[in-house]
This record gives sequence, structure tokens and C-alpha cells, in this order.
Amino acid sequence: MNSTEQLWLQAILPTNATIGQAIRSLDQTAIKIVMVVNAMGVLEGTISDGDIRRGLLKGLDLSSPITIVIHHNSLVVPPELGRELVMQLMVANKIQQIPVVDAQHRVVGLHLWDEITTPPNRDNLMIIMAGGMGTRMRPHTENCPKPLLAVAGKPMLEYIIERAKLEGFNHFVLAVHYLGHMIEAQFGDGGRLGVQIDYLREKSPLGTAGALSLLCPLPDAPFVVTNGDVITDIRYGELLDFHTRHAAAATMAVRVHEWQHPFGVVQMQGVEIVGIEEKPISRSHINAGVYALDPTALSALTSDEHCDMPTLFERLQARNERTVAYPMHEPWLDVGRPDDLKRANAENIF
Repeated sequence: MNSTEQLWLQAILPTNATIGQAIRSLDQTAIKIVMVVNAMGVLEGTISDGDIRRGLLKGLDLSSPITIVIHHNSLVVPPELGRELVMQLMVANKIQQIPVVDAQHRVVGLHLWDEITTPPNRDNLMIIMAGGMGTRMRPHTENCPKPLLAVAGKPMLEYIIERAKLEGFNHFVLAVHYLGHMIEAQFGDGGRLGVQIDYLREKSPLGTAGALSLLCPLPDAPFVVTNGDVITDIRYGELLDFHTRHAAAATMAVRVHEWQHPFGVVQMQGVEIVGIEEKPISRSHINAGVYALDPTALSALTSDEHCDMPTLFERLQARNERTVAYPMHEPWLDVGRPDDLKRANAENIF
């Protein structure tokens, strides 16, 4: 049990506790909140030092029951709510603590402002697929690997690493092939960026998943994989937490793609017209090129054999392994064509 867990557990008191006990809890934990639960562990409400001060001013003493000063209908969140939304709730409600409760309203954790604004260091690997030929990006990639092309003044690969570093990731593995020596010369061991960087060197192109078969030693914890040409503000840490929470073998980040048909669409039964929809908008979920994998998923790969990530997911599904989708809403751009690169720089989308 880590110190954070001990703190929120120490901040829980039963409904028959006294104000004196609440004061001791506030002093010992220094997190400015007491969570009051009934015999079933269900949250009845919270108490702050302000609630206690107001009670003492009204004539209560240390032996008075805490039920007199309890704040009912406290703001709470479910375990699956992401860090960004929790931060927004804290700012909007001008609070620094939000209890986490399950479906039965039992306390299972506590969000603290100081902790949620400082992401924890993550020992999990982050693997970036940077070995592609970049054929569609020519002539830009004739003498430069695509992940080194500049977006907003820095190589795409550097943007990805710095973004993940903000999420607490510090160990990166780059899968390289085409002009890989240029990537290694640019990033080295990662010291310049304050991270550790290792390399998987493909003898031939192995696809968006095949290079994972070269990992040695195998990771001992879930890890993140991203394509080296995907620029996004996705929360890599939240993707990993989502993956772990759903006990999946593989998780794929997906986003909604909208496409408007340029013509009116006619619905027919035989020769009868049964409906006309003028330029309808089609919505579907697309693969965002960012994934979280459990180490066991690597057993579906053959060493040094080409494999794309959708194929890996199909193999896992054929083995009845759990594969899930992580819906994302953050800015995202797959820099696959020259127009994408031009747009990324002209619009400064990130």
C-alpha cells in the first residue's frame, strides 16, 4: 500500500465519530477533508476544517457527533473518470479534493489537486514505430525519415516523446528501419530530452506491430505503442489506465470520423423510392494509431515477421483474448501525406 492510499484510508471516519476525531484526522493527513461512511462503507458526506470551525463557533465541542457538521451531497466521481475532467470539476467547483466512489457509492479513492496536477512517474515502456518508408510523403522523405519531419518547429518524434514525458513516461523504445541512423543520431540515448531511449532495428520493414517481436527482454508490465507519424494530445497515461482497468490484452485508441456524402442518397426497394437523404453525414470510429498492450499479446507475433497492428488484434480475438476500444476526443492528426504536414504547420493545430 502506497502513501496515497494510506492517506485517503486514514481520512475515512464512521458516522458515530466525534468532532475531536475529525480534527485529529485532518491534522494527521493534512489533506483537508474527512470522508464519513456508514457501516456498509457508503459515503454519507464529507467534512472540511471550515465545517468544523463553523460548528465550534455555534457552540459544539470535541465530543459532539460529526453528523451535525457533515456536508451531505458532496461532489463525487466514478473511478473511470479521466484526470482532465476531474481537474475541470475541481476548478469549476473551487475545491481541491473529490472522493472517488463505486456504483454502490462506496469510497474507493480520493483525488487530490496536488497529486492530480503532477502525473506520477510511469515505469511502463512507450514504443514508437518510426521505421516506415514514408512513401506517401515524398519528396519530403527522400532524405529524411518521416518521424524527423518538423511540425511546429520540432521533429514529430520529439513532439511525441515530450508529450509522453509530461505524462510520466521516461523509457522509450524506437523501432527504426528507413534512415534509422538519422533518428539515432538525433536522439541518441535520450539524455538530451531527459529520458532513456533504446532501439529496435528492423532488418526489413515489419509493419506497425511486427517490430514488437524484437523486444528483448519482454516487458513485465502493460506498455503503450504509437505510430511515429501520429501527432495528438491524447493522454497516454489515461489510455494505459483504461487498458489496465478493463483487463484487456490489447486496447486501441479510436476517434469519430465524419464524412459528408457529396450527393443526395436515395433509398430504394426495387424500383420504388422509399426515402431521400440530402448529403448525409456518415460517422464511424477509426483507428487512431495509438495502443496499449499487455505483454501476453506479444505471443501472437512471430519473431522478425511482418505484422500490422489490426492483424495482431485479429489474432488476439481469434484466441478469445479481450480487445477493447478507447474513445478519444483530443486533437489528432495522422501526418501521412504532404497536405497533412502543410496543414499541421500552417494551422498550428497543436
